[in-house]
Amino acid sequence: MRKLTPVPAFIIWLAGVALLAGLLYYNGRSPICACGTVKLFDVGGFAGEDSQHIFDWYSFSHILHGLIFYFFIWLIGRGRVPFAVGLLIATAIEGGWELFENSAYIINKYKDTAITASYNGDSIINSVADLLTMVAGFFLAAWLPVVVSVALLIGIEVWMAWLIRDNLTTNIINLVHPIEWVTKWQEGGKQQ
Repeated sequence: MRKLTPVPAFIIWLAGVALLAGLLYYNGRSPICACGTVKLFDVGGFAGEDSQHIFDWYSFSHILHGLIFYFFIWLIGRGRVPFAVGLLIATAIEGGWELFENSAYIINKYKDTAITASYNGDSIINSVADLLTMVAGFFLAAWLPVVVSVALLIGIEVWMAWLIRDNLTTNIINLVHPIEWVTKWQEGGKQQ
């Protein structure tokens, strides 16, 4: 079997990104925010603009996706999965999540939570940026010592919980099985 070199891997990766954007468009997602503007980073606070601009606070969660995907691909492959192949696998998983996240089922589940009641799904530009931040996390995990990757994961989770009262952990909790005290804690942050 031939080794997957960087150039073909990059071409396959770009095709995957284009496929994701095309499928999101086909499923009715808007290329940019319905407000008509494109911000590099949306700090939030504008109802209906959640996940509509290039980057937002949740971009940090997608960095964590990359760290986690790298770890699991390394663990399952026992360290023998070539980096380019691992990155393609992670991209496919993240792309699948972006499609699922923008389904009516997940959008409605998010709307049921205190912190994301105004969420209407991602714009295409935000979904592609989410994929890029996952790639950044994947590269960081490959480059950083394990202890630094773990510290980064914990640090981002704590920082996001402190800053916006939401993070990857609370997102998973709210999607799988909402816990009343977590919801009340998040609501408290919205009122301040």
